[in-house]
Amino acid sequence: MRFNLLIVLSFFILQTTSAQVLLDENQIPIAPEELHSFTSPYSTTLTFFYNLREDNYDPKIAAEALRLTDQAPAEAERLAVQLKQIFDGNGVYVKLNNIPNDPNYIDSLHNNQARFFFDVRLLPGVYLEKKDGEWKFSDFTVDQIRDLHQETYPYGTDKLLNVLPKLGNEVYLGLHFWQLAGLFFLILLLFLSHKVITLVLDKGFLYALNRFGYGYIGETYLLPVAKITSIYFIILLTTLFIKILQLPIEVVSWVLLLLNAAKPFVVTIVFYKIVDIVAMYFAKLAEKTESTLDDQLVPLLRKTLKAFVVIIGTLYVLKEGLQVDIVPFLTGLSIGGLAFALAAQDTIKNFFGSIMIFIDKPFQVGDWITSGDVDGTVEEVGFRSTRVRTFRNSVMYIPNGKIADATIDNHGLRQYRRFYTTLTVTYDTPPHLVQAFVDGLRKIVENHPDTRKDYYNIYFNNLSAYSQDVMFYVFFEVPNWTEELRSRHELLISIVTLANQLGVRFAFPTQTLHMESFPEKKTLVPEYNSDAKSYQAKLQEFLNNELTKKDDVN
Repeated sequence: MRFNLLIVLSFFILQTTSAQVLLDENQIPIAPEELHSFTSPYSTTLTFFYNLREDNYDPKIAAEALRLTDQAPAEAERLAVQLKQIFDGNGVYVKLNNIPNDPNYIDSLHNNQARFFFDVRLLPGVYLEKKDGEWKFSDFTVDQIRDLHQETYPYGTDKLLNVLPKLGNEVYLGLHFWQLAGLFFLILLLFLSHKVITLVLDKGFLYALNRFGYGYIGETYLLPVAKITSIYFIILLTTLFIKILQLPIEVVSWVLLLLNAAKPFVVTIVFYKIVDIVAMYFAKLAEKTESTLDDQLVPLLRKTLKAFVVIIGTLYVLKEGLQVDIVPFLTGLSIGGLAFALAAQDTIKNFFGSIMIFIDKPFQVGDWITSGDVDGTVEEVGFRSTRVRTFRNSVMYIPNGKIADATIDNHGLRQYRRFYTTLTVTYDTPPHLVQAFVDGLRKIVENHPDTRKDYYNIYFNNLSAYSQDVMFYVFFEVPNWTEELRSRHELLISIVTLANQLGVRFAFPTQTLHMESFPEKKTLVPEYNSDAKSYQAKLQEFLNNELTKKDDVN
């Protein structure tokens, strides 16, 4: 630990405190006249920056590197100092060994003109230009100095560049006293900002949400987002004030690089947290709908949005923060994506099949569907496959691409559930008893709470080989199969009770052998009353006893 601390201290001591642009000492000429030359981009850069070093401070010579018009000498020197501060504040790391020393240098990347750009990304408007045989900072650059300086040191912080050095220029650990004092005040400012923001969020923001009844939502979802957002403001403060301290360029460039990468990183985390809030909102909306498919869609939407935020955030951190050229990466990704798409076309087909399922909604979770060999209840709809629980209690995973192309019979979307059967009565049943039985069946349907009253068919409609057939065709208005079975059970119980009350016998495939009656031997064929009024009386007794009893229970 002590060894690392000594390395850090030695690093600061060896730095030249005001020389924010790195100069290769091996290339600095010995002849003084070479420190006042504008014959090439290299010589102009050397003249400008070397004459603004603390150990060789001559802003008058440095100002000659600017292509001026009618500026006064004091104004020219001020512009030269401001231009150097622009380089320092943006962390532009200039190395002399990277500057061309060719008097006839042509920039082939920018319109093949006699220009040299120091940093196209950070300072696109600052460049050297050759005119009348001399390389100097261009007219455009000189005109932009005031605006660039204000942009680099906004909100009046540029005035601190003149105020802070008045605190003292004594050197301690390789830094001026005012720089050390500035570091102390910066750390104190960040600490106080963190405490104030935390206090405002915990005591103010959360208290306000509790007053409006959103305490749980605020503490679970909104407060984490607010705290991360506060970190973003602290990073902005650090970025703003670290430039004023005029630290060694190696330190400033790395610190600004990390801070610039931290800003999109924090923004990515904020949007990552916001996805949870959006998902919670859509989950509340899904709870209000009758469909269960949107309940399944919300988790998938949350995962997709989070993946999208992470991908975009990563690219943004690489490009804007770490200054990585992502164009070759995206180009390679597009070519690789084409190859991947060809290799994974079934997966892509299933993905788009899932999208069509969510858009068209041919079924929802809990529906009973039939499609080819698939027959069961939908349990889950994913981005690749749909899980169906069969009536054997096994689970089938069907690719969504096949489901999107298949014919689906959705039993769960039925408004009415049909029940059709044939009631067979024996041939010895007299017509008036059959009529009374049919009338009773209709009364049963009309009095049942779950049957459709506007459409049903109950008729004596066929004479088969062994029975007289009564068609029983009704519909149930129930939400699921369990309720349908319950309604069937109640209906069939009522039918059997009616048949027993009236004395109706149900026929089944038999062969009957009729024998002549002997004295004192009764025939097996029951004796029916020839009076139809007696059966109507029994029917009325059934209606009064059974159906009235059921109404009392309901």
